[in-house]
Amino acid sequence: MTVIGNPRSWSCQWLPILILLLGTGHGPGVEGVTHYKAGDPVILYVNKVGPYHNPQETYHYYQLPVCCPEKIRHKSLSLGEVLDGDRMAESLYEIRFRENVEKRILCHMQLSSAQVEQLRQAIEELYYFEFVVDDLPIRGFVGYMEESGFLPHSHKIGLWTHLDFHLEFHGDRIIFANVSVRDVKPHSLDGLRPDEFLGLTHTYSVRWSETSVERRSDRRRGDDGGFFPRTLEIHWLSIINSMVLVFLLVGFVAVILMRVLRNDLARYNLDEETTSAGSGDDFDQGDNGWKIIHTDVFRFPPYRGLLCAVLGVGAQFLALGTGIIVMALLGMFNVHRHGAINSAAILLYALTCCISGYVSSHFYRQIGGERWVWNIILTTSLFSGSASHNHPAASDGLAAGGLSPHCHWRHLREEQRQPL
Repeated sequence: MTVIGNPRSWSCQWLPILILLLGTGHGPGVEGVTHYKAGDPVILYVNKVGPYHNPQETYHYYQLPVCCPEKIRHKSLSLGEVLDGDRMAESLYEIRFRENVEKRILCHMQLSSAQVEQLRQAIEELYYFEFVVDDLPIRGFVGYMEESGFLPHSHKIGLWTHLDFHLEFHGDRIIFANVSVRDVKPHSLDGLRPDEFLGLTHTYSVRWSETSVERRSDRRRGDDGGFFPRTLEIHWLSIINSMVLVFLLVGFVAVILMRVLRNDLARYNLDEETTSAGSGDDFDQGDNGWKIIHTDVFRFPPYRGLLCAVLGVGAQFLALGTGIIVMALLGMFNVHRHGAINSAAILLYALTCCISGYVSSHFYRQIGGERWVWNIILTTSLFSGSASHNHPAASDGLAAGGLSPHCHWRHLREEQRQPL
C-alpha cells in the first residue's frame, strides 16, 4: 500500500519561500546590488573561452597561454552558474572605481611554438572570451583572422594583446561594462620557426564614464549584449514551412481516417437482410474494420510501471515549465545574473517531485499495479538517473585537460614554495 501525502498542501508551504528567495535577491541566481566608493577595487573575473558558433562548448580561460596570476583563486559559484558552464577566477587586471587607466602593462610572456600554435588554432576557430565585472558579462574575440584573395591567397592571424575596458556608472553602482579593440593593432602570430620563442607584452586600459541610467535593465540590452547571433530571428521561413507541412500531413491522415470510418459505419448500418440479398457473402457477419480492436483500450500494457513513470515525469515537467514561464512573466529573473533560470529550474524540479510521485502512483493503482516500490524508484530515477548517466564529463582542457603549461608551471612553483 502506498501512502502519498497531499502535494498541494506541501507545494503551498514551499511556494512562498521560493518566491521570497527569488524576489528578495538572496536566492540562487538573483543579483545583489554592489555599492562602491571612489577608488574601491573592482574585481574582474576571467570566465571561459569557446568557439563563437558553438557557445555551449566552453573551456576555462586559463587553459590558453595567457597572463595568469601566481595562484589562481576561483570564485564561489552558485548552482545555476555551474550548470551554465561558468569557471570564474580572479585575474591580474587591477580596476578601481572611477579611476581611468591608460595602457597599463598586464604581464610579459615568452611563448613557445606549441603555445603559439594553440593560440592560432583558437583564433582560427573564432574563439571568444568572457570576463565578468560586478555580475556583468563582457565578451570579445581572442584574436584576429584575415582571409583575402584567391590567387595569391593570404591567411593572416593576429592576437589581441591590448584590451580597452569601458565602464559606465551611476552614483556608486556599475551600470554597464564593455571591452573593445577598436584602435588596437593585433600582434602577428605568423612566420614563427619551431625552435623560436615569441615575446608578448599584454596591456590594458580602463575608461569610466557617468550615465543617467539608474538601472541596468533600463538600457534595454540583453544579457549577451547582442554579441551572439540571434538565429531565431532569421529562421521564420523554416518554421512556417515546417508548420505547413505538419498541417498538410495531419489533414491527409484525417481524410484517410474519415473515409475508412465512413465506409465502416455504412457497412454496420446496413440491414442484415439487405446485406444478405444484395451482397451475398461479400460482407462478414462478424466484427471487422476498427471494431476488431475496440476492446484493446481496456487491456493493461505489458510495462505498466514504465508507462506510469513516464506519465508522472511528464506531469512534473509540465508543472516545471509552467512555473518557469510564470516566474519569468512576473520578472523574478535578473538577466544580468548568471544561471538564474538554471537555479530556479533545479529548485522547482525538487519542489515538484511530489507531482510526479502522485500522478504516477495514482495511475499505477488504477491499472492494478502491485509493485509500487519499483514504481516509485523508476519514477524517481527515470529522468535524473538517465541524465546523469548520459551527461559527458566536464572537460578541463582544450584538448587533453588541465591548465595551460604556462599556468601549470606557475602552480608547481607555488606548491614548491609552500612548507611541508
